[in-house]
Amino acid sequence: MSPTPDTEATAPAEETAGHGAISVGVQAASGSGEATASATRITPGNALRPEDIALAVSRGTAKPSEDAAEFALRLGDDALILAQRLGHWISRAPELEEDIALGNIALDQLGHARSFLSYAGGLDGRSEDDLAYFRREHEFRSAALFEQPNGDFAVTIARQFVVSYYQFELYRRLTTSTDATLAGIAAKAVKEVDYHRDHSAQWVLRLALGTDESRAKMMHGFKVIWPYVDELFRDDELTGRLSEAGAAPQPSSLRDDFDRLTGEVLAEAELEVPNVQPAPGGGRRGLHSEHLGYILAEMQVLAREHPGASW
Repeated sequence: MSPTPDTEATAPAEETAGHGAISVGVQAASGSGEATASATRITPGNALRPEDIALAVSRGTAKPSEDAAEFALRLGDDALILAQRLGHWISRAPELEEDIALGNIALDQLGHARSFLSYAGGLDGRSEDDLAYFRREHEFRSAALFEQPNGDFAVTIARQFVVSYYQFELYRRLTTSTDATLAGIAAKAVKEVDYHRDHSAQWVLRLALGTDESRAKMMHGFKVIWPYVDELFRDDELTGRLSEAGAAPQPSSLRDDFDRLTGEVLAEAELEVPNVQPAPGGGRRGLHSEHLGYILAEMQVLAREHPGASW
């Protein structure tokens, strides 16, 4: 029997080997009959949408503090740059189903970016489009991991594996933020990222335990990506202030759960954490590699050539 409006149909959480509880609950839309659907799952009809945030910001009912805006900018930039990277796999993935899966994950990330950037822009009146299309490289606050080239499919899976487990722990903690808007964005995003980590973990296992060639490629993918992991968990003055206010966790507090859960998957895949030197990072301070410049040149060209255009 299909769920009716205002009725919640929830299946028990499942333990999937190596990556913790995977929630599979589905809630029907509210009485209006309109559902806000993720690209990869059905989400509750009352989920906080980017349009809701933009409206609240315009009315002055959701204005971020300077620290909250900077933090939202970081998370929005992470998701935006990753969405752009993943979009390149459409029509290029090794099988049709992965074209769709990676495209859907990219759309979820784009939705997260829109929400965080809409909120960040509330500090000074800029829109999500202003922040996405009219900032220069040094004004972006994404971590270096997100701008790394796709490489082959195994490199992309290694990057997505790290990102998904990191974002899941971060968003899970943010659901209890004292900042209601950050908590609302995280409550929707964590359900979507739950599926992203399941997708990436299954591919890690499939590649690592497949042929000799696929295993070698998976090992290489992790060696390429792992130097950029440490930056995700570095504390700074901003996160310290937000943590004291109960608005966001210190990044370092996420590391134990991240290491434990990713370690379980790697152990099942008969892989070890690569012994590599951490990259210097600096993305949170606007210090980026040359890769970001190429991403922005492609992403921003239409808006910059035709400012104010709409369709």
